[in-house]
Amino acid sequence: MGAVPSTPRLSGARPQDTADYLIGSFVGEKTFPIGSDFWQKLLELPLNLHWPTHRVQEACKLFAQNNCNTRHLTKILIHLSWCLQECVSNSGAPSEVYEKAVNAVYISSVFLKYLIENAQSNSIEEFHLSLNESEPAPNGFKTDQNIESLVMHNVLNFIGSVEVSPKTYLLHHELLNFMLVAMSTQLLYGPAPGPTDMNPFIDAAMAQESSLVGLVVRRLLLNYIIRPRIPYNSASYPVFSGGSQPGVLQRVSSAAATLVLLPFNYLVNSTGDGSRNPLADSSLHVLLILNYYHKCVVGDESLTDRSDDSAASDSLSKGKTYFSDNPYCKALENARDIEFDRVDIEGNAHSGSHVRLPFASLFDTLGMCLADETAVLLLYTLVHGNSDFLEYVLVRTDLDTLLMPILETLYSASKRTSNHIYILLIILLILSQDSSFNASIHKIVLPSIPWYQEHLLHRTSLGSLMVIILIRTVKYNLSKLRDLYLHTTCLATLANMAPHFHHLSAYASQRLVSLFYMLSRKYNKLAERIDDKMGKSGSLGQDSLAEDLSAELHIYTDFLRIVLEIVNAILTYALPRNPEVVYAIMHRQEVFEPFKNHPRFSELIENIYMVLDFFNSRIDSQTHDGEWSAEKVLQLIIMNCRSWRVEGMKVKITLEIRSLAKL
Repeated sequence: MGAVPSTPRLSGARPQDTADYLIGSFVGEKTFPIGSDFWQKLLELPLNLHWPTHRVQEACKLFAQNNCNTRHLTKILIHLSWCLQECVSNSGAPSEVYEKAVNAVYISSVFLKYLIENAQSNSIEEFHLSLNESEPAPNGFKTDQNIESLVMHNVLNFIGSVEVSPKTYLLHHELLNFMLVAMSTQLLYGPAPGPTDMNPFIDAAMAQESSLVGLVVRRLLLNYIIRPRIPYNSASYPVFSGGSQPGVLQRVSSAAATLVLLPFNYLVNSTGDGSRNPLADSSLHVLLILNYYHKCVVGDESLTDRSDDSAASDSLSKGKTYFSDNPYCKALENARDIEFDRVDIEGNAHSGSHVRLPFASLFDTLGMCLADETAVLLLYTLVHGNSDFLEYVLVRTDLDTLLMPILETLYSASKRTSNHIYILLIILLILSQDSSFNASIHKIVLPSIPWYQEHLLHRTSLGSLMVIILIRTVKYNLSKLRDLYLHTTCLATLANMAPHFHHLSAYASQRLVSLFYMLSRKYNKLAERIDDKMGKSGSLGQDSLAEDLSAELHIYTDFLRIVLEIVNAILTYALPRNPEVVYAIMHRQEVFEPFKNHPRFSELIENIYMVLDFFNSRIDSQTHDGEWSAEKVLQLIIMNCRSWRVEGMKVKITLEIRSLAKL
């Protein structure tokens, strides 16, 4: 066989029946017709053969050289489709049928992976996904049919139609891995989709009927929720067995694994630990890649029927590019809770075409898995795109199930990727736009927070903890990341929450005032540098340093104003419920003094001093021997909160902060 990898002969078998001969023939120069019995012999290979990785690579190189003439990739994909059709049509099919399908999908994944990884151009022509015109075909098979559509339809149909069981587990798992490989053609192009991108397999997935799309989305999410375990008789599946000498197909699979997760790692990193489950993880990867795929197309004529609201009123002229609809995204956005039949305001039940899911189980599963970025991305996808799921989350009384892992992850931001942190903060921003959420989080009292090391937090409300972590994230960003967007998102979330604060803890109140102080110090240092520069030259000048200083000063001016608006919102709408905030402001009232005459802050500072004057006067009016203790001051504040009236304060929450606080 020359360079063809060799393996031990099968005992008692003819040479042409050995794995060496069959795999060697598959990658070699000789063409086998699609109807040849060679394919049946190849797919009946036992799953416990042994091949080292370098021989797999040798076979892949030979295959790439010869596939243009043999079209063996197309033929094994066709046989994979036929095997899957048999599995779907006959629920009682013998295990040999599933084993043949597993072999077909294994081999397809490995050699397709190699072709994608080593593509010399961005053209799918290198894959040769068609049969030669002279190829003799079995009865009823059209040689000109679209191969990628054929295989993707059958793969998706199996995933959506066949339940996961010990008998089908391995095939489900490997079909998902095959999809990850097949959809990785996106990596041949730039980060932004273009009209010339060619992704034949995922495009074929997008072209499926909506009913099949719904079944697939449901199955992928159920796999993620149920998290099926590897069958107990895993010894029959070498991929999952613990032997020291993995079989050829196990070795082949491990070779493919270098690419299997690559498409998804292009979006996020999978960093979960205890929640790992092979089938659940692969299902979620496939679902997210399908959901976030955008096909860029060129409009040949004026188009107005668009799902995007912003595009609905526009017409697309000839030659203008746009993104086509994504049916998987629509199916996920329209998923409904299996426990309820949604009825619209006119009393009409919605059609049964929606994907039906157990939201309660999905909620609990997400709560267990949020250490993993993929779970975070799924949660973001649902709360941002699915109004029913968002509504379900907001009415849950155990919001700590989701929020505690989110806050713990933000606490350890230095160990996380910036994408992970961003998505978590956006989720909190979305949730904070609901007033019932902002009220509910202050009703949940946490006995302790063992992972918070800087301060002992005992019987702290979930709302107070969220304020503490958001402020801590801002401070971390100031010292390490210096990311404007992260600042804005944190402060906007606090702005949404502020009017609903209820018994904010002493530590959270102190952190809020210290945030203003820290920002003010940054602001003052920048102002001093600008004053020094102007003092030396008489003007700020037009160099890049001057422009940077001026821009940074403007940014910190905005940040300070947002924090002042947050404080004002508390004092205006929630002062009687937050005596600790009043105490923290009184304790550090000197930090506000330098900004009393600042043109952008004067009204907001004036409101704060109205509160300070009110409570200072109440304290001054009390006769007291000796020093005022913190407890006595706080008790006096609590007593006088009852007589506080908001009249006279300049209630003005600007559009600036409201625009930040809404997506």
